[in-house]
Amino acid sequence: MDATAWVERYRTAWETADTDLLLTLFTEDASYRSDPFEEPHVGHDGIRAYWDGVTSQQRDARVSMGRPFVDGDRVAVEWWTKMVSEGEEVTLPGCLLLRFDADGRCSDLREYWNFAPGLREPFQNWGD
Repeated sequence: MDATAWVERYRTAWETADTDLLLTLFTEDASYRSDPFEEPHVGHDGIRAYWDGVTSQQRDARVSMGRPFVDGDRVAVEWWTKMVSEGEEVTLPGCLLLRFDADGRCSDLREYWNFAPGLREPFQNWGD
């Protein structure tokens, strides 16, 4: 799977809260670090527990993904999400740093994000 296809499937999994689809994107022993100050969620069981927990608090997620930047087995991509989280409209922009195995699945994900109240549009040239 190429980076653009992977990113599109990630977007779809988030918008539909489809954990099973999400897990097809990761190796069985993948590391998913959603916060640089916390331990990563490891393996399909760890990723499932994290993903089910956060997406259960979200509704109406509208996710936009930027153009992935690829350097060998490493990929960086911006994302911009507007949704209702815990009953409040929020905007959540961020960046994924990914490492891919030879089979096209992600073995390491690190994400960095910001959280703002209200629904906000991306700035000009976002995602380029």
